[in-house]
Amino acid sequence: MSAESASVVALPDELHEVLSPGWLNKALAIRYPGIEIVEVTPGPVVSRVSTNARFRIDCTGGVPKGLSPHLCAKGYFSEIGRSASPAGVPETSFYRDLADRTGVRTLRSVFADVDARTDANIVITEDVVAEGGVFLDGLSDYTPDQAADSLDQLATLHAATWADPSLADVGWLRSRLDGYLRSRGLPEISANFACWIGAGVPDETRDAERLVAAYRRLAAETAAASPWAVIHGDPHIGNVFLDGAGRPSFLDWQLVQRGPWYIDVGYHIASALTVADRRRSERDLLAHYLDRLRAGGVRAPEWDEAWRAIGRGILHGFYLWGITVKVDPPITAALLERLGTAAADHDVFAAVGA
Repeated sequence: MSAESASVVALPDELHEVLSPGWLNKALAIRYPGIEIVEVTPGPVVSRVSTNARFRIDCTGGVPKGLSPHLCAKGYFSEIGRSASPAGVPETSFYRDLADRTGVRTLRSVFADVDARTDANIVITEDVVAEGGVFLDGLSDYTPDQAADSLDQLATLHAATWADPSLADVGWLRSRLDGYLRSRGLPEISANFACWIGAGVPDETRDAERLVAAYRRLAAETAAASPWAVIHGDPHIGNVFLDGAGRPSFLDWQLVQRGPWYIDVGYHIASALTVADRRRSERDLLAHYLDRLRAGGVRAPEWDEAWRAIGRGILHGFYLWGITVKVDPPITAALLERLGTAAADHDVFAAVGA
């Protein structure tokens, strides 16, 4: 759906308004003209900063062809959420403007829009759980074969947007690594490294000051990197779900932005697999990704260049999990061990001159 067509529907301030037949009929009519929802049955609601609400719709004459009756709305409806709603703008914009165009496997959006005046934003997707989908987390088992499949999806995203001039000046896709340095940093990383959460990080990379310095260099590099593509930005294992057919797919696009391909690839391989599986398979997985990038019509980097580059993606993921404070601690610990060990194996601090 286009930004222009979506803008004709005012975005509600409250979740109960979103889940009303009246508003849903207006919103979904953009894609499904003539839809007549007569009843909305609320389901589970998860409200942290954003609010995710599952629900079912019943329509006069049945649900339109191609639309699931099981849906999920995501927005920022609490007092805390409203102040944080700008963080959701990139994700909602991605679903509105780019998801269908790229062909990447993700949640299927049936409505997405942003209020340009207030940054309020709402996205409605089909409920993959009702269709047999499974959401993963940092402790989920994930095999190298599955990682190859999810790298296919990253290659699909990257190839579809590779140095696309129509996306070069899109504001919500601006590089934002420098912003992660401003929001959190040394205190959070030091606290994680000083307790059991960071105990699995090798001594050579369990250095909070050096991690911050290395990430500052990476952020400066990335802002001017070329060629760029649209990257997921946060493709760790917890942002993967298995669809109803068991295929890896990506969700949670809050960090979507322009950036170099290796930010996604290095981070994904190092976070998705155990240390042992990553060490055994990372070369094959990188070669697979490069092959898929070429199949998408992109002139992929040469092997030696690519192998050096993925360490920077590992560094990106390592920093993001170093500053993480609100995730279940065993998950943070597992991902810090994986990413910190990969950072040591690839000598990422030295690679960026930190």
